[in-house]
Amino acid sequence: MAVEAELKFHVPARHLAAIAEGRVPSGKVEARSVGDLLSTYFDTARCKLKRNGLTLRVRRDGHKHVQTVKSANGTEFGRGEWESEIKDDAPHLGKADGTPLEPIASKKLRRKLKPVFETAVHRITLPIRTRRSEIELAVDRGRIIAGHRWSPIAELELELKRGRPADLFRIAKTLERKSQAELDLRSKSDRGYALARGEQHPVMAADGIVLDVDMSAGDAFRIVARATARHFCGNANAVRSGDAEGVHQMRVGLRRLRAAISLFSGMLSGTGREKVKSELKWLTKELAPAREIDVFVKENIEPASRDALLRRGGKAIRREFSERRERAFERARKAVCSERFRALLIDTLQWIESGPTVAPNQGKTPIGKFARDLLHRRIKKVRKEGRHLDRMSVRERHKFRIGIKKLRYAIEFFDSLFADKGEQKQLARLSKHLKKIQDALGSLNDFVAHHEMAVDAALHAPRRNGRAGAFASGVIVGREDRAVRPLMAAAGREVRALEKF
Repeated sequence: MAVEAELKFHVPARHLAAIAEGRVPSGKVEARSVGDLLSTYFDTARCKLKRNGLTLRVRRDGHKHVQTVKSANGTEFGRGEWESEIKDDAPHLGKADGTPLEPIASKKLRRKLKPVFETAVHRITLPIRTRRSEIELAVDRGRIIAGHRWSPIAELELELKRGRPADLFRIAKTLERKSQAELDLRSKSDRGYALARGEQHPVMAADGIVLDVDMSAGDAFRIVARATARHFCGNANAVRSGDAEGVHQMRVGLRRLRAAISLFSGMLSGTGREKVKSELKWLTKELAPAREIDVFVKENIEPASRDALLRRGGKAIRREFSERRERAFERARKAVCSERFRALLIDTLQWIESGPTVAPNQGKTPIGKFARDLLHRRIKKVRKEGRHLDRMSVRERHKFRIGIKKLRYAIEFFDSLFADKGEQKQLARLSKHLKKIQDALGSLNDFVAHHEMAVDAALHAPRRNGRAGAFASGVIVGREDRAVRPLMAAAGREVRALEKF
C-alpha cells in the first residue's frame, strides 16, 4: 500500500499547454514521458463502494491492466492506494486481499459490480527535482464518459515521490500565481459519479467523518479539517453557476472548518492560523448577501408578489430584490473566481497539513478523551447561558446561537467515537434539541436582516412605486414580527430540555 501525497488542479487550457511543453515555473524538469490511459471505474447500482469511501478502478496502460483500490480514509496526508496487475479489463476481487475492499469483497458483490464511468486521458508526466525533493507533475487532457454523457478533463497533479511537503506546496503556489491553477480536492471519481447522475455542477454536502477512539487529537483535527475544506472547496463550480444551494453548502463548509479551528484551538499553534481564519471569514462575508437575499426573496418576497392585497407594491419590491439578488450572486461568483480564493485554498490545505500547526504536547491527547471532555464543557456552557435566553439582546442571542451551532458540529465530528447504543441515542436527542434551538434563533436572526433590507428598499424605492413598495415592505416586516413570540417560546422549550443532558 502507498499513500499518495498529491495535489490536483484545474488549469486554463492556454496555461496547461505551456506546462505540458515543460515550461514549469519552479524546479528542474527532467525527461518527460507520454502515455494514453483508459480507466474504468466499477461499483454496484446503489454505489456500495462509494458509500464505503472506496473506489475500484481498472486501468489499461498499453498491454498492461492494473487494478487499483483507493481509500480516502486515513490519518495521513493523501489517499491510500493498493495496486495489482490483473489479466484483463474485469476486476479481480481476489486481488483485493489486504485492502479496505477485502471485508466487503464477497461473491455477491462481484456479481453486482458494473462499469459506472470511464476516463480516457492523454497524460504527460514531468519529473521535477528540487534540492531536497522529487515531485511528479502529471498533465492530463481527455474526458470522463458516463453513458452518453461526457465532460472534459484539463488538469494537472503534483505528487510528492520523495522529500518535503513544503516543496510540494511551494511549487503549487508558484503554479497558482503563474498559471491560474485552482486546487480541487475532488478526485476524478467524484466527477465521474456526478456525471453518471447527470449533475453538471454538483452541489457537495458534508462527508461523513470517521475517527478512531485511540488516535491522537492532532490527527483527528487534520481529518476533520480536511473533510470540511473539501466540503467548501467542492462547491466552487456550483457557486460560479449561480446555484443557491451551492452557495449555502459552501457557507456551511466554511462554518464547519471555522468551528473545527475553534473547537481544537487549545492545541493549535499560532503559526498561520490567524491568516487562515481571516481569509475564511472574508470568503464567508462575500457569500453572505447571496444567501440572505435568496432566502428573503423565496420565503417573503415571492409570496408577497402573489398576494392580491399588495398588488403593485408586491411586484415592485420583487423586481427590486431580484436585482439585488443578481448582484449578490455576482459578488459571490467573483469571489470564487479570484486569485485570492485560489491562494486561500492552497494556504488552508498547507496549514492543515503542516507539522507545526498542532502543538507537539497538546496534540497527543487521545481523541476519545478529548471529545468527551469537550462535549461535557460545551453542553454545560450552553445550559448555563440558555437560562437567560429571554433576557438576551439581539447580539447576545446571535452569539448564543453560534455556540449552539459549534456544539452541533462537534457532535457530528465526534459521532463515530461513540459506539455504545445508549450514548448514540443520547447524542441524537441532544442534537435534535440543539437543531430546533438553532433553527428558531436563526429565523429570529433572519428577521433582523430582513427588516433592514425591507426598510432600505422602502427608502430607496423609485418614486413611481415608492408608496406601494413601502406598504409592501411594511406588510412583510409585520408578518415576520408576529412570528417572533412563537419562535422565542419554541427556543425556550428546547433550551429547558437541555437540562436533561
